[in-house]
Amino acid sequence: MPPEPEEPEEAVAPQSVSLGAPERAVLSALRSTGGLAIEEEALPARTDLPLEAVRGALQRLRSKGLAVVEEEHREEIRLSPRGKTALATGLPERRLLQLLLRNPKGMAPEEIEAEGLVGEERSAAIGLLRRRGYLAEGVPFRLKEGHPDSVDRFDEELALRTIGDDAAPPDAAVVKDLRRRGLVEIDHRSTKRWQPSEEGKHAVLADDAHLLGTVTPALLRDGGWRTAEFRPYDVRATVPYVTGARPHRYSAWLREFEEVLLGLGFEQAEGPLLETEFWNCDALFMPQQHPARSIHDAFAVEGVEGKLPPAELLERVAAVHEGRAIPGEPSPITPGWRAPYDRSIAKRLVLRSQTTSVSARYLAAHPKPPFRMFSLDRNFRVEAIDATHAIDFTQCEGVLGGEGTSLRDLVGVFQALADAIGIRELRIRPSYFPFTEPSVEGYVKHPRLGWIEVFPGGMLRPEVLRPLGVDVPVAAWGIGVMRLAMVALGVSDIRDLFRDDLEQLTGGSR
Repeated sequence: MPPEPEEPEEAVAPQSVSLGAPERAVLSALRSTGGLAIEEEALPARTDLPLEAVRGALQRLRSKGLAVVEEEHREEIRLSPRGKTALATGLPERRLLQLLLRNPKGMAPEEIEAEGLVGEERSAAIGLLRRRGYLAEGVPFRLKEGHPDSVDRFDEELALRTIGDDAAPPDAAVVKDLRRRGLVEIDHRSTKRWQPSEEGKHAVLADDAHLLGTVTPALLRDGGWRTAEFRPYDVRATVPYVTGARPHRYSAWLREFEEVLLGLGFEQAEGPLLETEFWNCDALFMPQQHPARSIHDAFAVEGVEGKLPPAELLERVAAVHEGRAIPGEPSPITPGWRAPYDRSIAKRLVLRSQTTSVSARYLAAHPKPPFRMFSLDRNFRVEAIDATHAIDFTQCEGVLGGEGTSLRDLVGVFQALADAIGIRELRIRPSYFPFTEPSVEGYVKHPRLGWIEVFPGGMLRPEVLRPLGVDVPVAAWGIGVMRLAMVALGVSDIRDLFRDDLEQLTGGSR
């Protein structure tokens, strides 16, 4: 028996899509390009809508499957103010090379400074020319025999010119070095290009452009909402996921770091942000009248004086500074600083430049071992603000002491902290700090900035411990937790730790 013929399927009319006026205008603009993607910033001119309204409409079209986006990320390299100056006047190494070519017998440091190359610029120029084989050993600084021929341009000069002229991108390694020197800055930008999806290209728009999508304050005031026609509301549509309040990611990371230290058996201590120079410097055997104190370039507070410590402690610290025996001891620890100790300097107030002052206060109040203390708090220094420096910074100070404590124990603490926060690459090298000997620096690897110093520390000197009444070895550290957070959080600029960008803070869910 032959099969019965199938009934022909009835043609299904395409379902119309209801869109608000901004969405209609944006979809129409996307359709008008003939299938080509269009940059988001170009749509306001095509729709007579502000950019924020365009972005909102695009996201709604995307959620309805009517528009698709492709995003391109790129880096834009530009000269920093320092880089523009170097391009105009010459890099420090070029200026020093020209000076030495004019003075073949050599130049003393003060002669170089007299020509305008001072401080960091002079040090950088000397180091760069020495590494490239131009300089002979010793002082005065002079070109060595058989030095490389003078070149028309160093690679760095060519890169600066290229960047200044917006020409082809220079070598990545040279750009990295210029960025480290603060001569260039890198902006990370993204470009979004939109086009209608297949459904968006053929969607039939409902004849409801006259319908209203929202109740406005004006409609509420004049009662117009009673007679207005509104677009149907789809209760099945998804809504933005609202997470509510949450801690700032840097604040949350600091709390986690605190928990790690507490878990390692350390107790937490605090100290004042407004500190006397006695605790900020003198108790740490930093000379009162000496350039070494400029290592911590503090903000001075005028018009008010701080309170000196107890007279007995003040006398013990003064004796060490002046090279005298501490009261009750037979002989001096060291010759001291060979200068009178000024008590008026000791009570001057500064914004605390280091949390090591908290360690000094702690040891003076608790001179009996064992010691396992840390302080995680803010400090202030006069700094040139860049990707790894800030005038207001957080430091984690700590002490570890008792019979037999050694530098090995300090390195073990650094390793334990690095492991606890997921950092696997750690390098330790010798260093110098005014109040520790021996001293070390621990470096961790940032994915973009390379190796950065975050774990400085060492064994506190007897000139620090004995006046405080401590007679056992004590290791101390002052961890740069902001730099450590940059590695842990994947941040390339220390200033990004304080950004209030909601997209960044909420992971893009708004």
